[in-house]
Amino acid sequence: MNKKEVFSIGVMSGTSLDGVDLVYVKFEKGNYSDFEILQATTIPYSLEWKQFLQNAIHSSEKELEDLDVVYGKYLGGIINNFVSNFKIENIDFIASHGHTILHQPEKGITLQVGSGKEIAKITKQKVVCDFRTQDVKLGGQGAPLVPIGDELLFSEYDYCLNLGGFANISYKQDDKRIAFDICPVNIVLNKYAQKLGFDYDDKGKIASNGTFLMQLEADLRMLEFYKEKPPKSLGLEWVQKEIFPRLESSTRKPEDLLRTFTDHIAWAIAKVITKDAKVLVTGGGAFNEYLISKIKQMKKAELIVPSKQIINFKEALIFAFLGLLKIDNQVNCLKSVTGAEKDHSSGVIFTP
Repeated sequence: MNKKEVFSIGVMSGTSLDGVDLVYVKFEKGNYSDFEILQATTIPYSLEWKQFLQNAIHSSEKELEDLDVVYGKYLGGIINNFVSNFKIENIDFIASHGHTILHQPEKGITLQVGSGKEIAKITKQKVVCDFRTQDVKLGGQGAPLVPIGDELLFSEYDYCLNLGGFANISYKQDDKRIAFDICPVNIVLNKYAQKLGFDYDDKGKIASNGTFLMQLEADLRMLEFYKEKPPKSLGLEWVQKEIFPRLESSTRKPEDLLRTFTDHIAWAIAKVITKDAKVLVTGGGAFNEYLISKIKQMKKAELIVPSKQIINFKEALIFAFLGLLKIDNQVNCLKSVTGAEKDHSSGVIFTP
C-alpha cells in the first residue's frame, strides 16, 4: 500500500465477551507510532450472542462452520452501522480478529469465527482476518499477537501489560520481543461478580471487601502453567479444566473467591515485572483499582494507566495495525513471541 496515510477499521472480540470493539484509525506510513484513533466504540453482546459464543466450544464441526458464517454476517452488520453512525468515508481495509472458540496450539488447533469473506461481502471493503492459524501451522502458539504493536507503537514502555479476559505481557529482552499469557483475569472475575448480580467487579470493590483464602491461593500458585517458560498461552479450555474446578470446590462466598483470585492475579503479574519498571496497563482490568494497588504493593513499579481510549481499544487498534503489516507483506508475527519456526506475515485477505 503506497499511500502515506492509511485508514483502517480494527475489530476485536475478547474472551471476556464484553462486546465487539471497533476503532477507526489513521496510520502514518514510515512513522507507525504517529497513529490517531479517530473513532471508537464497543457494541455489547446480547445475552443470546453471549451464550452462543460461550457454548460454541461444545459445537460440532458443521455447527462451527455455520457459526463462522452467521457471526461474520453479524460483524459485517455491526461494522456497517459503525461506518454509518460516525459518517466514515475513507476506509482502506478492515482488520478483524474474530472471536476465539478453540485454542489448543499444542494439538495444532486454533479457531476464530467471523468469516472474512462474509464481512467483505457485506461491507464491500477489503478484509484481513484469521491472524492465528498460519502461526500454529508453523509450530507457534498463535498467541499473543499484540506484541508487534507494542514493539512499534508503544516502544517507550518497559512492559506492555494487558488485563482482559487474560493477563498478557510483552517486553524486550536481549534485543528480542518476549510475550506470553500470565494468568486469567476477567474471564474468572466476571463470572463471580455475575453470581452476585453484577456484570463485573467495579473498581475491585467487591474483592476488596472479601476475605483472602490463603490455602486456595497457595493451591493456585502450584499450577504447572506458572512453571512453564514462554512462549505460552492460555484459552478458555484451560480455565475450565484448571481454575473453575478449584474455585467451585470451595464453599466460600463469591466475594471471598473474588478477593482471593484478584490477589492471585496480582501475585502472578508481580512475579513477571521487575522493580522500578515503566508498565503500560490496558484492558478492562486497568479500571480495577484494587487489582492495580495490589500489584504495586507486591512489586514497586510505575504502573501507567493511559487514556480510556487506549485502555479500551488497544487490541482493536493493534489488529488494525497487524492488517496493515499483512497487506504490506511485512512481519506481523514474531517467532520470539509465539515459538513459530520463523517470523512471518500472518492473516488472510478477502476482497469484496
